[in-house]
Amino acid sequence: MQTFDVILIGAGHNGLVCAGYLLKAGYSVLLLERRSIPGGAATTEEALPEEAPGFRFNLCAIDHEFIHLGPVVDELELEKYGLEYLFCDPITYCPQADGRAFLAHRSVDKTCAEIARYSERDAAQYKEYMAFWDKLTQAITPIFNAPPKSIVDILGNYGLHNIKDLLSILGGVDKTLDLVRTMLNSPENVLNEWFDTEVVKAPLARLSSELGGPPSEKTLAVGSMMMGLRHNPGVARPRGGTGALVSALVRMVEDHGGTILCDQSVERLLINAEGRVEGVRTADGQEYRATKGVISNIDAQRVFQDLVPAADAQSFAPGLGERLERRIVNNNEGILKIDCALSEMPRFEAYNHQDDYLIGSVLIADTVAQVETAHTMPMQGLIPDHDPSLYVVVPTVMDPSMAPPGQHTLWIEFFAPYQVKDAEGTGLLGTGWTDELKNKVADRVIDKLADYTPNLKQSIIARRVESPAELTQRIGVRKGNHYHIDMTLDQMVFFRPLPELANYQTPIEGLFLTGAGTHPGGSISGMPGRNCARVFLSVQEPLAYNLKEAGNWLKDRFMSVASLGR
Repeated sequence: MQTFDVILIGAGHNGLVCAGYLLKAGYSVLLLERRSIPGGAATTEEALPEEAPGFRFNLCAIDHEFIHLGPVVDELELEKYGLEYLFCDPITYCPQADGRAFLAHRSVDKTCAEIARYSERDAAQYKEYMAFWDKLTQAITPIFNAPPKSIVDILGNYGLHNIKDLLSILGGVDKTLDLVRTMLNSPENVLNEWFDTEVVKAPLARLSSELGGPPSEKTLAVGSMMMGLRHNPGVARPRGGTGALVSALVRMVEDHGGTILCDQSVERLLINAEGRVEGVRTADGQEYRATKGVISNIDAQRVFQDLVPAADAQSFAPGLGERLERRIVNNNEGILKIDCALSEMPRFEAYNHQDDYLIGSVLIADTVAQVETAHTMPMQGLIPDHDPSLYVVVPTVMDPSMAPPGQHTLWIEFFAPYQVKDAEGTGLLGTGWTDELKNKVADRVIDKLADYTPNLKQSIIARRVESPAELTQRIGVRKGNHYHIDMTLDQMVFFRPLPELANYQTPIEGLFLTGAGTHPGGSISGMPGRNCARVFLSVQEPLAYNLKEAGNWLKDRFMSVASLGR
């Protein structure tokens, strides 16, 4: 039986980040990954090796914004291990059915000039709107980069520029109350407050809804941050695809002596009579021991319902499994993913096509109402494919290395229900999804996109379609939710996944949580992994850890003051 200081369940990017910090602190670490390759939802794979050899696809995550709000890349020296980020510019392109098009550059001023073609007022409003979200983002970034219940860590992250932005956002009592109202509001209402034209509102509504709810959903206004992040710090992709981030993390982990074992599905936590986790057992009966702790990169619901023996759950975490089942809300929205190998680039001929327009993401969002339908129907178990709203990327425009010379890959995200209405008990996992259904839906999605880019269909060499049920099986999420838990305000920060679990610790001694189901949530950021590692280290070595953090804080404050004086 092999023994390590720490065992991590799952080698997704957060698990790898967490392992990196623990290895640098001197701990021995084992990562056990269910799939045959590490990375979880952050892989790049040659998914059509026979039909389209040489084409490499991002099978889930593609655009990276949040990772640039934290220090993970620098602290783990990932550039040293081969990571290179390519920043998009333009950042977003949204051709619409009425012939207009929204084009956003990384520069807010250049974006405003594009908007002014349709509305001088909305152009002026856009500049002010993005300034608001940029200040808010800078003001709350220190919260992202700290355990949500650790006031000391959060305050320690605040530099002078963060404090300045926070004060400018809060202002007086009325301004603070107005901010609270905005956070409790819906993206649709907030966009209607600011803008007149659909050409601006529709793409912003589509990006706001990336957090997993319709534009009309209250408490989801924070989703408006998604467009702001594209301007600052910017939206980027690793050269070679999202999997290049994972490859750099794997090299870093192995360079520091970490062990990664794939095809190892953990089926049971080993918990002693005192309620402390001692290790894990895999599906093939292999046991591994952990002297310091076990960290789960999978969601809390599956940990306490599937991995913790029922008797142990009853003894050491009574009622927690039921709270996780009943309190956590997942709205049935999943992703039907389409990857295509193309012989040529899609061309938006009726929209003054420029190749550069496809560097960022392409949104098919004709109206706010269309985006609303795209999200409300899946919640009801219905498939919104009569007039699809889409998120589309042609990664090879910026990174030709992902396809044979002169050819391209196409990435399409379409929101669809995990459980299809009136199809319970049929199809894969009883969800109603069959190969026939997913391909019929994919055909309609391609038809919609072809309305904008007529050369699309003739250029498709091969395609891969993955239903929400298949995505669930492949990356090991619960009921198709790639965020683990919906990212509404009531399930964020110290509510994620539940208040008693929000600081990455659990009632089982030595058992910790990380991953998308923990603060600050899903997306490619590495923040849950880093934050969990900090909590783990503070538990193991409270005095040494706190002294080190105090020293880092003083150093950062000194450098911040010194920079202001120059």
